[in-house]
Amino acid sequence: MGIERVVTGWLDHLTVERGLAANTVSSYRRDLRRYTAFLAATGVRGLEEVGESDVAAFLVALRAGDDEHPPLSATSAARAVVAVRGLHRFALLDGLVGDDVAAEVRPPTPGRRLPKAITVEQVEQLLEAAGALEGPRGLRDRALLELLYGTGARISEAVGLAVDDLDVSGDPAASVVRLAGKGGKQRVVPVGSFAVRAVQDYLVRARPALSVGRATRGALFLNARGGPLSRQSAWTVLRQAAERAGLAELADLSPHTLRHSFATHLLDGGADVRVVQELLGHASVTTTQVYTLVTVDRLREVYATSHPRALR
Repeated sequence: MGIERVVTGWLDHLTVERGLAANTVSSYRRDLRRYTAFLAATGVRGLEEVGESDVAAFLVALRAGDDEHPPLSATSAARAVVAVRGLHRFALLDGLVGDDVAAEVRPPTPGRRLPKAITVEQVEQLLEAAGALEGPRGLRDRALLELLYGTGARISEAVGLAVDDLDVSGDPAASVVRLAGKGGKQRVVPVGSFAVRAVQDYLVRARPALSVGRATRGALFLNARGGPLSRQSAWTVLRQAAERAGLAELADLSPHTLRHSFATHLLDGGADVRVVQELLGHASVTTTQVYTLVTVDRLREVYATSHPRALR
């Protein structure tokens, strides 16, 4: 069986039987398209012809880059190797090959990077700038960014929200949103009073104008044509708000920055790391604990500037 057919079968398995997120499957598809091209260039036409050295050589090629591809970071190369390992494991379990030649090829270990968070003051500047636009768009933009920062939602979770996923009509202290995370795993997250007010303003004063005579499909956040707001448009909302707020010079500012800031500010305020884990939808608390490194750095700064015997 050709490699392309095995790749299609594995991706279908990930989508249908394991329920992986569309973005993850799309990334694996790109990685395996490159893997298939790499094997073809070396004369390999079927997975039964692949050896462990071929898989290892592919990893080396990813890290080195070529005329068509820049060198991949350890994180991106690791994802590609995971895709390749999954493909070979799938082929073995389906009886298409007699050995899993990729099992011993280990993904590179990414360097540990601290999440990028901005200060509370910078968040407030960003939110004010988002709402400074006149008309429905300003109300929508403010509601979107308030919700991202107020709940720690991923951008894909926020733009995927339906109106029915929100419960902000009763007691503000009991307001919640239902978020669909990676792999379709759902979680319920409280919504703070600032985000509640911003969303209510948007629902009453802006969304009806955007949705008139259009098929909204129940989406919470709408674009100017009345359809669901896309991830790309949400990025544009943040970028333009950052420019108006004078924050465009901040490196790596993205919708995910608000998620990082949400977690960091909660921990700075004394929240338990396991509570933050649940709010973020992390499967493991170790994923969340990287945020504690940020707060330790801040504690060191405070200590260094305030303790009489901190200076050397």
